[in-house]
Amino acid sequence: MWGGPILRALRGCLMVALWLACSSGSGAEESKRLPRLFLIGDSTVRNNTAGQVGWGTPIASFFDASRIKVENRALAGRSSRTFFTEGLWDKVLKDIQPGDYVLMQFGHNDGGGLSDPKGRASLKGSGNNTQEVVKEGKPETVHTYGWYLRKYVQDTKSKGATPIVLSLIPRNMWNGDHINRASKDYGKWAREAAEAEGAFFVDLNEIVARRYEAEGKEKVQESYFDPEDHTHTKAAGARVNAQCVAAGLRELKGCALSGYLLSQANAK
Repeated sequence: MWGGPILRALRGCLMVALWLACSSGSGAEESKRLPRLFLIGDSTVRNNTAGQVGWGTPIASFFDASRIKVENRALAGRSSRTFFTEGLWDKVLKDIQPGDYVLMQFGHNDGGGLSDPKGRASLKGSGNNTQEVVKEGKPETVHTYGWYLRKYVQDTKSKGATPIVLSLIPRNMWNGDHINRASKDYGKWAREAAEAEGAFFVDLNEIVARRYEAEGKEKVQESYFDPEDHTHTKAAGARVNAQCVAAGLRELKGCALSGYLLSQANAK
């Protein structure tokens, strides 16, 4: 007469035990998630063209893979504007969790006129001015380069993650023995966007320019770039730029991301 109630009680206990085990396992899996370092940008960060490499590819080897995961979400041909309008940023944002980091570098595709068929140009500057355009038959409000960067910073912070703004790497364009810098336009506006939102800023444009000048015009042109391309680096150039990114991160005061970097001797 006790068989039915006893069996039902045992089954109930078994179900509770299974539920606890599954819940415990789910929590354990979640706790094992490594922080992510998301990279967003253009082809100078991620490049799939044969013979060309963006710095976002070698940078992963500078970090301790057992402690942080690097995800390069940059995409060739994108500007600060189109990375946003094409929904690429939304895809990154949904994956960001508290404790993650976002490195952002744009500017190479932000120039030109708003009437450009590719529709990549952002307004110059870092203010809040806008301009209405029609792209592919649809109205669009175009913002400044700095506005898009500030948007990425704001969204990153809203997810409990840390944004780091980088000025764009310099092109292989020289004035005598000095590499041309972006300190009066996109580099300046990137800094202003970071400062406006209280984000970390790495002046990658200046760091790389100094590195190039120290090594000399001839070596940079022969070893780091193809003769007919002054923007996209070869593998050797990408590694140099990645080294400069790491150097800039090490100099950031109060940024925990530098703690995930391997020592220079251990970086592959």
